[in-house]
Amino acid sequence: MNKELLINKVIGILINAGFIISDRCDIRPRSFDLAVRRGKLLLLIKVLYNIDGLNEETAGEMLFLSKHLNGSPVVIGEKTRDHSLETGVVYFRYGLPAFDIDTLNDYFIENSPPLIYAEHGGLYVNIDGATLKEERIRKNISLGALASSLGVSRRTISKYEDGEMAASVDVAMRLEEILNRGFALAVNLFERRLLPEPQRQDSLMLENVKKESSDILSLLQNMGFDVLPISQAPFDAVSISANKKDKNATILTGVGEYTITTIKKAHLMSSISEVANTQSLVVVHGISKTKNIERTVMVEDKELKKYSDKDDFINLLQERGRRVEVS
Repeated sequence: MNKELLINKVIGILINAGFIISDRCDIRPRSFDLAVRRGKLLLLIKVLYNIDGLNEETAGEMLFLSKHLNGSPVVIGEKTRDHSLETGVVYFRYGLPAFDIDTLNDYFIENSPPLIYAEHGGLYVNIDGATLKEERIRKNISLGALASSLGVSRRTISKYEDGEMAASVDVAMRLEEILNRGFALAVNLFERRLLPEPQRQDSLMLENVKKESSDILSLLQNMGFDVLPISQAPFDAVSISANKKDKNATILTGVGEYTITTIKKAHLMSSISEVANTQSLVVVHGISKTKNIERTVMVEDKELKKYSDKDDFINLLQERGRRVEVS
């Protein structure tokens, strides 16, 4: 299955599962292909035929964006190395969960989460240690006897029961056979603790951004925004109000002249911002022929320079942005 067919199938499953879906990111470079939301769950999705094509820089940016947009990164693929991904198995690449389209369908359509994850050349299962210990004691089986039946050490059984160690798939299956009960825990794909803190040199800071963009982003920074430059998205930065009380004050921020390319980016930013529950802004060098492109507010650089107060600027965006209130 080629990427085009794969991404269309992903979209079909997500529509059936009740997600709202952004336009596809078709501007290179791009760290993600789709932003999708269902309720409070926001996903940034990368679709790759072979998940080994994900590089560390792209993964890092997906983690970084997910953190600041309150979302979770996901990779959907078909293969790893020279074999197909196994359905029901989660693979991790640079901290991102990756799985096949049937696992996506099982999770969101069949409400059947994956139980197995691949790591260090093997397949593993997280064990419900409290239930295992309770069942072992109830059936009057000692640590030593259970360990002997499984061919592992007493210490290993203790680690299973304390939640300190995952079991191989074979051991998990034998546990089920011996105790006549399942102990496998579902892989929580979107639990934050599974994702390492993004390793990003934020000396990608403003000095490493193109000068014309950095001058604009510096103005926003001086207003009081936290400005986080982005290198692989259809926007140049995420600007966040430092005041937690501000409503919807996370802003996808682009910079550029009023060109066909900028117009295309503004449309895409609008679609992503609608899904991500953010605002969307393009600061135009020179003249802008419109004040809005869908949800994206277009502000000329000379107009931006008139603002020194962050709250006044947020009010401008809210007035122009025709934003949808989010409860």
